[in-house]
Amino acid sequence: MQAMPIAHHAEQAAAGPMSSMTGYPAAVLCWLLSAGVYIAAKWVAPEMPPWGLCFWRLTLACAILLPIVHRHHDAMIGLVRSRAVEIVAVGAIGLTLCQGMIYHGLSDTDATTAGIIMALSPVMTMVLARFVLGEPLGLWKSLGALLALAGMMIIVAHGNLTALLQLRFNPGELWIVGSAFCWGLYTVLLRRSKFGLELLPLVVLLLGAGALVALPFHLWELFNDERSAMNINGLLALAYLAGPGGALMYYLYNRSVETLGASRASMLLYLQTMFVAILAYLLLGESLHDYDLIGAAFIVAGIVLATVLKPKASHARIS
Repeated sequence: MQAMPIAHHAEQAAAGPMSSMTGYPAAVLCWLLSAGVYIAAKWVAPEMPPWGLCFWRLTLACAILLPIVHRHHDAMIGLVRSRAVEIVAVGAIGLTLCQGMIYHGLSDTDATTAGIIMALSPVMTMVLARFVLGEPLGLWKSLGALLALAGMMIIVAHGNLTALLQLRFNPGELWIVGSAFCWGLYTVLLRRSKFGLELLPLVVLLLGAGALVALPFHLWELFNDERSAMNINGLLALAYLAGPGGALMYYLYNRSVETLGASRASMLLYLQTMFVAILAYLLLGESLHDYDLIGAAFIVAGIVLATVLKPKASHARIS
């Protein structure tokens, strides 16, 4: 959710073989902890409302990380003073709405299905970058986006062509699709904004902004949702979401970007989908449905077309 850290930030140069040796374990552990967010949120969904989960996760993760970035506090305060509206807008889209939608969706769909749909995010980012940033899409990226979209439709319609034609979809999966769209938009807006702050302190600012936006939704739940009372399961889930699945996950992602570079660290995101499926099977007793497998095959094919295949460069003649 989405619990994923910031991707597509400014590229960092890997410091050498030893750095990569520490960078890859940090990245793998980061995505394993991120997958655990889906499991914890699904486990507590019947007992804890989504916006309360979102608000407290963002607030506590921000509070845990704030002392770690103390050297950047002056720069963070300066950025808030000069660009507060942008920070709140980006934090609201990428953290409040993205995570709140995932938690909503997990009330009505499996964690495994949610993890597969969220794998669409990088493809959505490419498509949105075409319209927001004017980045060229090209033939292979366009075909990849269409294949990934087809895979998403198969999953949302549960492989039922009649449901697809009649627009009868599972509302939980539609929430997850909305979350993937928000994550793609967040990533594009982050690239366009160029806040000029290091990754981890920027994460802390955006966590705080996301918590601020989530607060009114949480207050509404306190008066209108019967699940508002916090119990032991909710506290345990929240402890994981804010600690290992929140602050530690963001810190590890920051470390992996510093050592591997943003592109390589972000590509390991696809491990999250595999980890979600394994953990959901082991801890929640979920299994993959036929439509999950078919949809996942389309999404993987789309990702390969969009991210692996490159157009041949045209070489001009020099006469």
